[in-house]
Amino acid sequence: MQNLTNPAWIKGKGILFLLLGLLSAALLFFERPTLRVAVLLLVVVWSFCRFYYFAFYVLERYVDPTYKFSGLFSLARYLLRKPRQKP
Repeated sequence: MQNLTNPAWIKGKGILFLLLGLLSAALLFFERPTLRVAVLLLVVVWSFCRFYYFAFYVLERYVDPTYKFSGLFSLARYLLRKPRQKP
């Protein structure tokens, strides 16, 4: 499978992810429309956004600039391995 390189398709894919997230959140909320469910959905979305930022920006920029993560499995392998000794 080739990498997606066309800017229009990349933007379309991003919009589809946004629509999928909005639809899923709406369906979950309307399953049980309470303030508590709405707040919990917001906390879930915010938390995962912050984790994504941590995983693919903070670790590469501030923790180990030499390591380039290729996905969540790469991140898990990196975090589970023994720390390297500094020279």
